[in-house]
Amino acid sequence: MNEEAFARIVPQLRCCAIKAGRRVGATETEAEDIAQDVMLRLWQMRNDLGRFVSLESLVVRMAHNLTLNLRRAGNAETIGNSETACVADVQLSPSDALEAKENLEWLERRINDLPTTEYTILYMRQVEQRSNEEISHLLGIASTSVSTLLARARRRLLEDIKRRKGR
Repeated sequence: MNEEAFARIVPQLRCCAIKAGRRVGATETEAEDIAQDVMLRLWQMRNDLGRFVSLESLVVRMAHNLTLNLRRAGNAETIGNSETACVADVQLSPSDALEAKENLEWLERRINDLPTTEYTILYMRQVEQRSNEEISHLLGIASTSVSTLLARARRRLLEDIKRRKGR
């Protein structure tokens, strides 16, 4: 599914996700968060959406399951896989190379620990190089929400780095 087709169906699917979340007992705010998570997950699987007969049914099931997960766990799930680039520098000594590798692994874990929404928006912005307007259009959320979530993700990572460095 291309971006334009995805952007056209987002508003209708978002409404379905909100209604499904509310039916299972989510508050209005929780239902909005769940709908946002569903839209992010749909975006991640946009190339495979053609195999589903009914996107509305898929969205309702995803929202239902996310609401139940929220009730059981008390917090949102995180995305388990991260695409990061390994940078090799032949000038590094073995101990420096090991330290760089450990730092990269630590950062990958911190990024993977971000809430799903923050992780995905950070990924779309930094890896896919999308603008805030593109992200907001594709996910059906306000541009200010994108800015806020992006800033929150970056702030979390910065705080983790500062804590690790002992500042």
